[in-house]
Parts: sequence; C-alpha cells; structure tokens
Amino acid sequence: MPVLADIGVLATCAAGAPGAGEVERAAVAFTDGVIRWAGPESALPAEWAGEERLDAGGRLVVPGLVDCHTHVVFGGWRADEFESRLAGRSYQEIAAAGGGIASTVRRTAELSEEALRSRAAGFLAEMVRLGVTTVESKSGYGLTPEAELRMLRVNRRLGRDGPVRIASTLLAHVVPAAEREPARRAVWVAAFARELVPRAAAERLADACDVYVDSAGAFSPDEARLVLSAARAAGLAVKLHGDQHSDGGGAALGAELGAASVDHLEHAGPAGVAALARSGAVAVTLPIAALHLRSPFAPARALLDAGVPVAVATDFNPGTAPSFHLPLALMLACTAQRMTPAEALRGATLVAARALGLERVVGSIEPGKAADLAVIDAPSVAHWLYHFRPNDCVLTLAGGREAWRA
Repeated sequence: MPVLADIGVLATCAAGAPGAGEVERAAVAFTDGVIRWAGPESALPAEWAGEERLDAGGRLVVPGLVDCHTHVVFGGWRADEFESRLAGRSYQEIAAAGGGIASTVRRTAELSEEALRSRAAGFLAEMVRLGVTTVESKSGYGLTPEAELRMLRVNRRLGRDGPVRIASTLLAHVVPAAEREPARRAVWVAAFARELVPRAAAERLADACDVYVDSAGAFSPDEARLVLSAARAAGLAVKLHGDQHSDGGGAALGAELGAASVDHLEHAGPAGVAALARSGAVAVTLPIAALHLRSPFAPARALLDAGVPVAVATDFNPGTAPSFHLPLALMLACTAQRMTPAEALRGATLVAARALGLERVVGSIEPGKAADLAVIDAPSVAHWLYHFRPNDCVLTLAGGREAWRA
C-alpha cells in the first residue's frame, strides 16, 4: 500500500476546489491502482504510517495529464507542407493539391497494423515521460470502412498494452476526393453513418464518434447531423471539430447535437460561445495547431467567462500539430489565450477527462480515482508553466505503477 510523500504542493484539480485545488506538504496513499487518501501529510491516517514510501522530493504533484484530442495512429510525416505554409500556401490550397489529410491517408495505408501499433506506442511512451497517462486517439486516416476499423483496432491494442489509458474515437474526417461528386458523396456519407458507425460500436472499437465540419472536403452540417445521429443511436458519445478555419456555426451545431465536446473553435464567435454555455459541452482548445497554422487562437477567455468548461489538448497529428508536448500546449494556453495556470492545468486533467466521459475515473487526485500521478520538478503550477523547460516531469505513475522515472 504505497504512499507518495514529501509533496511540496499537491494540485488535486478536484471539482469545486479553488484554483487547482492545491494542498501544501501533502501525501497520497493508494492501493490496487486506486487512490485511497490524499491530503496534508501531517494528517495521514495511522493505517498508512508503516507503508512503503515514494519520495516526491518536495516537488509539485499533479494528476496524470489527459490529452483529449490526438490523431496518434498515422503513417508518414508532412514536413514538406510545413515549408509550403511558411512560403504562403494555405491549408486549403495544400489540401486541394492532394496534400493534407489525403497525404496521410496514403502513407497510413502503406503500413501494416502492427507497424502502426508500434509507431503509435513509441509516441505514447514519449508522452508518458511528460506526465500524460490518458489519451484520446482518433481514426480518420483510413476513409474506407476496413481502413478505419483497422485504426480503431490499433487503438484498442494500445489501450490493452498500457500504460496509457486510450479513449478510442471514430472520426469522420473528410470525404474521399473520388466520392465528392454530389450523388456519390451522398451515398458515401450515408454508408459511413449507417454501416461503419454501427459496426464500430457493435465491435466495441470506439467510445465516441467525431465529425470534422468544414470546407475542403470535410463534412457539411447536415452530413454531421446524419453521422452523429447514427452514432448516438449506436450508443457512442458524439464530438465535433468545429469553427477551425472560419465561423461556420460549428459551436452552435455541436451544442444542438448534444456533443460532449466541440474542438478547435479558433473562429467561434459570440453566438457560438453562448450556445456552448447553454449546452454544457466542453470546449477543447488546441493551441499547438493554431501556432503551426498561424491562425487565431480559440477564445478561451471568452468561453471561460461565459461559463464554458475549457479543455486543453495537443491535436497531435503529422500535418497541423506535429507535437505531442501537452505542457507546451498548457504554456500556450496561458500566454496566448489568457488562461490562468490553474485553468490550464484543469483543462488538461479534470475538464479533459470530462470531454472523454472519464471524469469519474481520472482527472483529479481524489479517493476512488485511478492513481495516475505526475511528479513535476517545480515549486508550483504557475512556476511550472511560466519557466518552460523541455520536460519537468521526473516521475509518472499510471494506475499506481511506475511508468516513467527520470
């Protein structure tokens, strides 16, 4: 029955606690991968007094981080597009020329299922070193039923292999170029909704379904309604990529459809913010993508002030957010989006867990939740995000077990 002791500051991120729920000079006790007690070390119950001690060295301890929006299973990279954007070409121009998502679809198809699993497992191992213990992994680089299901099978294998908990999401990403003639498009979208969505649910390969609503080959609002209605009927949670490249009403559409989260929102306007506030959906902000695309950052401050819960994630993918560094995203959320350090940390723990429907399992340091903990070499949450370094995490516990030690 281990006890993580000598914690300088414990950021519990518990619901209702002020700030990040900080407790000074704290300890956490856990058994069988579950937190049993957390609080001031001076108040540690006698039953834990003689148990094995793990020493935090007076450092900051936070919940295992939750990256609630990634595309971690993919083939190839797109550094050529990085250079093209620097030369002035837009995301839409690159996609129209056969690059973008279509490029990754081709490269993903070239890899076996085992090669995709091995590659993604390598990314996840590096994420664990940053203190990340839960990751949402989306499909979307298949575009055929079998290719999408193959990606979802990789997600499930990654979750079984551990140590990272994987939330698997079926993503309606884009309509293949060969299917965009109106009559063919309608058939393809209907098949996605009526055949692929129920199959992914029936085979327990997906926990949620997400739809990318935009131009440049992505889905229209009416197509999103069709797909997400099928997802809800199949028992899947629903999510939405919205308002990334323009204010196309994505936030309002997500609110209308009862989405658990609406992600991106770089161009969401006041009407979208108000709709999300009424709906209770989580707004997932992705500052690394905004940085790479040199686009506006999502209006996190306006969302928070309106009462919308705001999560922070990386959007890790090979094209528009080629970094899985969640602490970097947290720093950007503070500097570019005016989130406080406590708000940013909550956005990558408890609020992110809520976006995945996992808030009763992970996201805060409270009795009954998974013993997912990260020891950070910093004296406070604010100092951690202010004094940005390549990696401040010195120990990651996933389910009470050591997953990484510096």
